[in-house]
Amino acid sequence: MGLLETVKDPQDLAKLSGTELEQLAGEIRAFLITNVAATGGHLGPNLGVVELTLAIHRIFESPRDSIVFDTGHQSYVHKLLTGRQDFSTLRQQGGLSGYPERAESEHDIVESSHASSSLSWADGISRARQLTGEGDRFVVAVVGDGALTGGMTWEAINNIAADKRRRVVIVVNDNGRSYAPTVGGFADYLASLRPTIDSLRTAPAYEGMLDWWKKRLQNGGPVGQFTYKSLHAMKKGIKDWWAPQGMFEDLGMKYIGPVDGHNLQAMEHALSTAKAYGGPVIVHAMTEKGHGYAPALANEADQFHAVGIIDPETGESTEMPGARSWTSVFAEEIADIADERPDIVGITGAMLIPVGLHKFAERHPERVIDVGIAEQHALTSAAGMAFGGLHPVVAVYATFLNRAFDQLLMDVALHKAGVTIVLDRAGVTGPDGPSHHGMWDMAMVQIVPGLHLAAPRDASRLREELREAVAINDAPTVVRFSKGSVGSEVEAIERLHDGVDILARRPEGSTENDVLIVSVGAMSEIALDVAARLGAQGISSTVVDPRWVLPVRKSIIALAARHRLVICIEDGVRAGGVGSRIRQEMRAAGVDTALNEVGLPVEFLVHGSRSQVLERVGLTAQKITHDVVAQVLGTKVPFARPLPGQEHPTTGSMPTL
Repeated sequence: MGLLETVKDPQDLAKLSGTELEQLAGEIRAFLITNVAATGGHLGPNLGVVELTLAIHRIFESPRDSIVFDTGHQSYVHKLLTGRQDFSTLRQQGGLSGYPERAESEHDIVESSHASSSLSWADGISRARQLTGEGDRFVVAVVGDGALTGGMTWEAINNIAADKRRRVVIVVNDNGRSYAPTVGGFADYLASLRPTIDSLRTAPAYEGMLDWWKKRLQNGGPVGQFTYKSLHAMKKGIKDWWAPQGMFEDLGMKYIGPVDGHNLQAMEHALSTAKAYGGPVIVHAMTEKGHGYAPALANEADQFHAVGIIDPETGESTEMPGARSWTSVFAEEIADIADERPDIVGITGAMLIPVGLHKFAERHPERVIDVGIAEQHALTSAAGMAFGGLHPVVAVYATFLNRAFDQLLMDVALHKAGVTIVLDRAGVTGPDGPSHHGMWDMAMVQIVPGLHLAAPRDASRLREELREAVAINDAPTVVRFSKGSVGSEVEAIERLHDGVDILARRPEGSTENDVLIVSVGAMSEIALDVAARLGAQGISSTVVDPRWVLPVRKSIIALAARHRLVICIEDGVRAGGVGSRIRQEMRAAGVDTALNEVGLPVEFLVHGSRSQVLERVGLTAQKITHDVVAQVLGTKVPFARPLPGQEHPTTGSMPTL
């Protein structure tokens, strides 16, 4: 039995010798490579934090001391050390979450996988500890250098640094993507000195001595004050030369580092020093994403940040190539549009390749801006670019638009800025769980005045609607599409005057049917399946794709008036969604046809495949058809409009057909 199998709780680490800890680190890396290769997941980030996580759990006492991971994709090692070693169903329905999850362990705190929030959590937890008389408990926040590009981290540091009693240790997991590695004998010599110097500098006695001399010199008249200022300036200059700490210490934070994040002894020493200080401290750990795994290190794009199923020996994907992804279609089309229009600029929040702006950047590098993990800044900066005569295209995951709603509303929409927002991974995304589902976007943007919202059903419509979006220069436009592969092309049998596509009429040629099915975006396959199933039950239907779901097209309202029942199928939340908006527009136009919103419940949906999640919430053709048949028969609300000569059904009654 290996050492890893003997670790059931972080306290078990205290029993291990230095040699055994090195062996354990090797076993953890081997475990991660073997298991994540079989299921897919975040491999590179976790390989980079093995020693760092071991050191945290050896120096601090979880769960009494709270450990918070920013984003959480680097928490696999933490899971292993807290008794969760069955990774066979990682990120699958019923299996381990790919992020921290409170239901799994008392050692997990923050479940949200949105970046740059950990330090605010640490601020709040540490304040609570003080106010409840538990100020001796530590809060350790593990934050990547990438997350420090988010403004929220600096807002939190500003507050944490203001109280020197806070027992907050911020571990900056710098994976080498922002800082160049230090090399050479002199750098090694400095690294060997830093632990001694930091131990002295963060010792309470050292701080007390500084305060005593500071008061004596400042009260010593002009000569004393001059001496203090001179010595302080010299001290600060030496410190800034010695290590990149000045910015943090100017904010009032003690800084320790840089520390080799793969040297367990050095990490333990740095964390012990930080713990002994008893106030807010930043420990700067230099790590390497994918450390110890050659295929990851050789991957220039992201060092295996996230992988599918791969060969653990080579790192090559073993999955069969699928259909083209939505992202790849967007990537090609936006690059082509940029070739044609020099006013088009792309904006990404530290996700150039995942959101498909890389081809645009390859052709026009000066016109693609990476703002870091700063969606709020991205939207307002885009408004400024629009004012300056450009047309920005801001590409983000749908779930991250939540973070920039105020900027969308007050900076973009209020100023009628021509900004296009492209939402990747909209709707149910699957294995990444609740905080990655892009299910809130359509309900959220409903209340933005003047906004245009497109939901393409296939690749051709994505290209078409993207071009229509960037042609609008006096209002925000949003184009949203799903995660994964684009389905087959769904051709319309007719396009109405305002751009609405008729996808099917059953029976063919009919103009007044029982049910109008409004299909939003990628739900067209389900919508057409429902229509076929209804036809088999003798219920006629019309299937339409609005293409642009905002503003609601007048032809949709006119069609609703000619049908007995309307159902709107969308992969966003039902509350305040597209169906709800159509119903409001129908009532405003005096159309009293019943409408049923078919979408996602207002719940945090646990991880699983897209199809599993949709089945769990009843968003399947079989379930929808069952409900619609009951509504047409008058046994389930909302009731379809009665046929001529029929009485209007009431709950529980059965009309005569």
